[in-house]
Amino acid sequence: MTFPTWAQAGFWGLVSGSALLLGAAIGYYAKVPQRLIAAVMAFGSGVLISTLSLELMEEAYHKGGFTATALGFVGGAAAFTLANWMLARHGAKHRKRSGHHQSQERNAVQQGQTEGNEAGDDNGLALAIGALLDGIPESIVIGLSMLAGGAVSMVAVVAIFLSNLPEGLSSASGMRKAGRPAHYVLLLWAGIALVSGAASLLGYTVFSHFSNEVVAATMAVSAGAVLAMIADTMIPEAFEVAHNFTGLITVLGFLVSFFLSKMG
Repeated sequence: MTFPTWAQAGFWGLVSGSALLLGAAIGYYAKVPQRLIAAVMAFGSGVLISTLSLELMEEAYHKGGFTATALGFVGGAAAFTLANWMLARHGAKHRKRSGHHQSQERNAVQQGQTEGNEAGDDNGLALAIGALLDGIPESIVIGLSMLAGGAVSMVAVVAIFLSNLPEGLSSASGMRKAGRPAHYVLLLWAGIALVSGAASLLGYTVFSHFSNEVVAATMAVSAGAVLAMIADTMIPEAFEVAHNFTGLITVLGFLVSFFLSKMG
């Protein structure tokens, strides 16, 4: 039985998003060494950078040319940076950190609140919105990748899965140290996994009716947002713990993704 293409888009978006929940469960209940978290984060960054370069930007360029691709790419990065800056002011700056950054940030938010408000509410909401901000562009990438030939890019799915796993793992580990209960953490990431599937489905169904230029610009917007996310959140977490090994591990991740793209 062959499923409709739109259903496949949603399914593969859900598969890649499920890595967030899997990583969150591991990060919350298991004492994973921070060096291992950092190494996986660096590896996932390399995989994603390779996928954005070889799959998404290349396809956007062929579909819409340089102008549409460049405008979308810079626009996506600018939009993410602005949203990330706003969230950082409300307690989500260290949402991917696995150490005690989240607890320190939560305390700062609590101390800055006026009397009568529930402590930590702003921080929890910012963490949730920040997680969505990171996950949605990645998921849209999967849906958009199916517009070219009607089949999902397994390289994109693998890349996003590999990047989502350490994201959930690192964030949940930090949330546990910040004192957040298990049901909060797991429900948060389960919800984001479902939104990832919906975003992938929308990425395919909504943009399948648009011109090549619009699709190219949208691909580039997603690529720009994801690359900005990598630079702003994933690599800093990896570098803080792995230090001099971050570059090498990132390069290995890039090479694995490059190999998969050539074998696919």
